[in-house]
Amino acid sequence: MMTLDVTVVNVALSGIARDLESGLGKVQWTVSAYSLAFGALLLTAGALSDRVGRRSVFMAGMALFTVASAGCGLAPDIGTLIAARAAQGLGGALVFAPTLALLAAAYEGARRQAAIAAFAAIASAAGALGPVVGGLFVQALGWRWIFLVNVPIGVLVVAGALARMPESDIPAEPRRALDPLGAVLGVGTLLALHYPLVTGPEAGWTAPEVLLSAAVAVVLALALVASQRRGDGLIDMTLLRIRAFSGAAVLGFLARLSSLGVLAFVTLWLQSAHAYSPLEVGLHLLPLTGSLLVAGLFVARLQKVFAPDVLVAGGFAAQGAGLIGLAAAGAGGGRAATVTGLVLLGIGGAVIFPPLMGVAVGAAPADRAGMASGLTNACYPLGTATGVAAFGAVFSARLGDGLAGGPGAGTGPDGATSLREAVETGRFELLDPALQPLARSAFAGAFTAVCLASALVCLLGVVAARTLRAGTPGLGGTPERPRSSRMATP
Repeated sequence: MMTLDVTVVNVALSGIARDLESGLGKVQWTVSAYSLAFGALLLTAGALSDRVGRRSVFMAGMALFTVASAGCGLAPDIGTLIAARAAQGLGGALVFAPTLALLAAAYEGARRQAAIAAFAAIASAAGALGPVVGGLFVQALGWRWIFLVNVPIGVLVVAGALARMPESDIPAEPRRALDPLGAVLGVGTLLALHYPLVTGPEAGWTAPEVLLSAAVAVVLALALVASQRRGDGLIDMTLLRIRAFSGAAVLGFLARLSSLGVLAFVTLWLQSAHAYSPLEVGLHLLPLTGSLLVAGLFVARLQKVFAPDVLVAGGFAAQGAGLIGLAAAGAGGGRAATVTGLVLLGIGGAVIFPPLMGVAVGAAPADRAGMASGLTNACYPLGTATGVAAFGAVFSARLGDGLAGGPGAGTGPDGATSLREAVETGRFELLDPALQPLARSAFAGAFTAVCLASALVCLLGVVAARTLRAGTPGLGGTPERPRSSRMATP
């Protein structure tokens, strides 16, 4: 539910704008408000769960998410919907932040690996399933039901948590005092980091609000680091000195940057190059979601045989190969190249995340598991936002090269549809038929450039996976050495 709601709204934007009589500019904030709130609170929510109880934070977040979902579905105007989406994001962060710590406390050994693998596969697939689910609900029931469907599910999750979820607090450890200053600085830093990444592609990277937010992010980050040096604050800075933990966090950032960061452009390419409807786009993404889920079934077995660095490097290699396949498809490689690329992309994502999550919570002391979970999870939406922004810049630059020398306007229904605007949105039907070959060629070249740039990020991930070779015993004690492991003894 938390990951699905990042992408499920995209296919409903035009319907929301029409029903609530609002411009698409404001409606876009129904996506941004959720992402900003979700990403900004993850770090604080994870640290908070170590102090007040991980199950308590999980249930409070689930209750807030459920109520906010009802508010979204019943929103009478765009302002109410945006506010409710922000509340949804806050609830989602409270739910998501302690999940790894809860899983690690509930299972041990091979069962823990299987649980984390299942969690990672479902969470990754949910992001890609957003267009499918959103398309089904929008076409069958209307856009409000993409939010209202969360309400009964949320009630069941809260009831299940009360009945079945064990509290994972460590009784022997006294609960540490809250750190209000650290919490404010943590939320402010992540919010200021996300804001320019979310708004920069639309507002422009030199827009005053984008530059101001980036500068504020630097100042707040420095203040946060300075405030945490005393050792009992929101963040245990010693966690960052654990090579395996910091490596897992950085690799998670790179993995999301090169997967979900490029998914928006894959969706746009499918919708424009083949004139698919939102639902058809979702169905054509099933090779990605299906391979994620199927490959996820085997990851726990692979973890018994291969060391985390080997699996993560292999996952990045598969993901990079998939992106190269999509680049070939964009250059005219056909349906077979598209399916192969999506399948490899899904397999890579399924293989990468479970070892990373296992290393992150396994390297942390038991009483810092929530903090470790929050730190790790905070890197994921930041990676997605960075990927969308960075690849958007690549797409725009390559598109400009492809359109260089072309006419400045087409002959759409209003007589003034700019060539660049039509190509960026994939609305080739608005152009004069004589301009469409140039537009499609420029679009395909820009998409291919994005895929190749993302493949280079995957190559960096293959190299950086070596940081996982050394681990520190945490929740699970000294990890069992897989047969092919080259990890140093912790």
